[in-house]
Amino acid sequence: MGALSGKVAVVTGASRGIGKGTACALGEQGATVYVTARTVSAGGHALPGSIEETVAEVERRGGKAIGVALDLLDDKAIAALFAQVQAEQGRLDILVNNAMSIPDSMTSRAPFWEKPLADEWDIWDTGLRAAFIASHHAAKIMVRQGSGLIACMSGYVGRTYTYDVMFGTTKAATDRMARDMAVELKSYGVAAVSLWQGFTYTERAVENLKTVPGMASQLNAAVGSSPEYPGRVIAALAADAQIMDKSGGSWIVAELAEAYGVTDVDGRMIPSLREERGAPIFGPV
Repeated sequence: MGALSGKVAVVTGASRGIGKGTACALGEQGATVYVTARTVSAGGHALPGSIEETVAEVERRGGKAIGVALDLLDDKAIAALFAQVQAEQGRLDILVNNAMSIPDSMTSRAPFWEKPLADEWDIWDTGLRAAFIASHHAAKIMVRQGSGLIACMSGYVGRTYTYDVMFGTTKAATDRMARDMAVELKSYGVAAVSLWQGFTYTERAVENLKTVPGMASQLNAAVGSSPEYPGRVIAALAADAQIMDKSGGSWIVAELAEAYGVTDVDGRMIPSLREERGAPIFGPV
């Protein structure tokens, strides 16, 4: 019996990267995980990873996973996902707003006025707008049951310029969104947090290290984590009986990991980059 046995989770962008790592970590702790993404089967994207592969990995570890194809630019599809969760499970305990479009232009050296506007708005629409819509539907379920956790993936980019104007704008807005949702959810026993994850060795990041000029030289390999590391921390958060004490805050994943005694998959403690890259603005409400 894991710490999240009987709990139900939805993870967006779970075909690869942090989303896949989080789905696996939650499933390993006993949660039933709805694995959502656009790539359904292996080979459906230039990068490795698919819903089917994540579901298989969660189940290999003894968890339960349900795959749902989801385009976060489709509002009706998001609503249908949560209606499905309600109908099949009767509850929802964890929503992880992880997905965000990362177009090639985001990591290019071009200034914002030379980047395609469609690419820039995709970052915003998937990273913030869709996260708000998903949280809207999740909150309806969680408020009725009087418990739940909405976790929004953010990062130091909310304070320190990284790659792209719209990237930083989206993450800064994510922090504020989680904080204000927490204000309105507080009396219902539902928590909302934003999580500052540092460099993560996702499939895309590994590819970028090979292709983006200067990226490899800027990275101290010791600060990078596996894609599963933030998921381990989210699992600890979801199992914390005092989670409401953290609601509304923006939290550095490495610092929460230290507090909960969580390590990366290789046993490492990942360092906080608070001094180098900035401290969160928002504390708990």
